[in-house]
Amino acid sequence: MNFSCPYCGGSRLQHLRSCPKAYSIVKQKQFNEKAKQDYFGESPNVFIGRYGYPKVNVGFLSNETLPKDTDAPRLWSKENYDIPRIVDLRSNLINSRFKADIKSFDEKFMEIAKEVSMAKKPVDVEVHLNKKPVFNLKPDNDITPYGPSVELEKANITENPSITRQVEKVVSDEDMKAVEGMDYLYKKGYDEHFLTKLISVGNLGIGKNRKLVPTKWSITAVDDALGKNLIKEIKDYSEYDYVAHFGGYLGNYYLLLFFPEVWSYELFETYIGNPNNPKMDEIETSTDYEPYAGRKTYASNTVGGYYAARLGILEYLKNKKRQSSVLALRFITDEYYMALGVWVVRQATRHALESETIGFASKELMLNYAHLLIKKKFSFDVKTLINQSVLLKEIKQQTKLSSF
Repeated sequence: MNFSCPYCGGSRLQHLRSCPKAYSIVKQKQFNEKAKQDYFGESPNVFIGRYGYPKVNVGFLSNETLPKDTDAPRLWSKENYDIPRIVDLRSNLINSRFKADIKSFDEKFMEIAKEVSMAKKPVDVEVHLNKKPVFNLKPDNDITPYGPSVELEKANITENPSITRQVEKVVSDEDMKAVEGMDYLYKKGYDEHFLTKLISVGNLGIGKNRKLVPTKWSITAVDDALGKNLIKEIKDYSEYDYVAHFGGYLGNYYLLLFFPEVWSYELFETYIGNPNNPKMDEIETSTDYEPYAGRKTYASNTVGGYYAARLGILEYLKNKKRQSSVLALRFITDEYYMALGVWVVRQATRHALESETIGFASKELMLNYAHLLIKKKFSFDVKTLINQSVLLKEIKQQTKLSSF
């Protein structure tokens, strides 16, 4: 008898391996049997909620005996961790939370949250919750998932956190703007994941302006700020060639098309579903664009994914010492059956840019390649996106200096 899971649509084997519903049932039993109201363990990160703003929930994520890769998106991507493995790591994190005003830093647990956000490695904490945690996992398009949230009653740091001099310097300088602090640390090798922790707990910026920033907002704020700084740099470089890259991660695929023009950027996000047999009437597409002068409003159609993908593209251009008009086409398949946060977008973009560089002699040849590739990969006619592209219309209308 054929088996088809009502939740994931997979065969019996696929269901047992990766179905979110099956996973939750098994994990819930395992987690609840080991749950404690008092525990001692490591905290690798913090979480700032947004509901009730400006009074928000502040929590540090921790538990006993956490694996070293519990909070490491770049490592997950590098080692090609699959969805079940990532979810298994993250679902063990308990969000020990307390309520705080965004401008109040004298709350008794705030110092713990601040030090956890500054430390270069997880901090040992002793925790007493108001009740035993019960397994819960809420996937999110922007935020990396974590386990249950429980009210915190007592907490202590049991070691001196390991904080680098570079981080101490930026945090202690209350005359340095947050954007300057981020840029300084980014150039020193601190990635966007670490910077998000610092921003969310109000560790950067002019002293009187410092405040808590919900994690969901701080992720995009970091991607946007770093991206804008990189845009300023690449605008001094000469124009790139006709180049394409294709690749992805966890069912998120990117076709990135570079044109020998001044900087501009457009993103299309298309939900394909089953790449072998997409239902054309269910395909959804969102898009946002920015010209050379930049955007004046938030990218409300593609939201956080717009800024995350842009960051990876700009890092690539900086490394090449080139500027370009870039058309980014994202295709989301059913392989990505559980949302894991916007970091997936950032890393999928970087994966694509690590793929083979394919060069072309003309725009027409590159667009023809795009048409054939996407038709083969997803049975989808990419011309429906090409015809909507603001970026391509602008390129067609622009008069280049070489024409004079």
